[in-house]
Amino acid sequence: MSGANGPSRHRRDDPVPSVTTAAAGNSTDVSGRQRRYLIMMGIRIACLPLAVVTDGWLRWIFIVGAVVLPYVAVVVANATRRPASGELSPVPPKPRAELPAARTRDDRINE
Repeated sequence: MSGANGPSRHRRDDPVPSVTTAAAGNSTDVSGRQRRYLIMMGIRIACLPLAVVTDGWLRWIFIVGAVVLPYVAVVVANATRRPASGELSPVPPKPRAELPAARTRDDRINE
């Protein structure tokens, strides 16, 4: 197959990668990171009043949680997943339907 600019870059017998083996979309990664962040910040919000109403060593645990959790939540939320190193499985191309043969002079209607 060649065009005006020379041979085509793609050949018909090149394997076509399957879409089902591709990595999950970026939107699923972002929604997961948002969910983890919101859970951690919810725990932090719970630590704030508990640090006020409790006494002793438990109060210090809630204070440390209220101070440290925002940092941890941001670090976890910014940690993106690494691209999957899986290989794409090739899918053989389907055979193309052929056009019918061109009409010959005998097939034409004479006017």
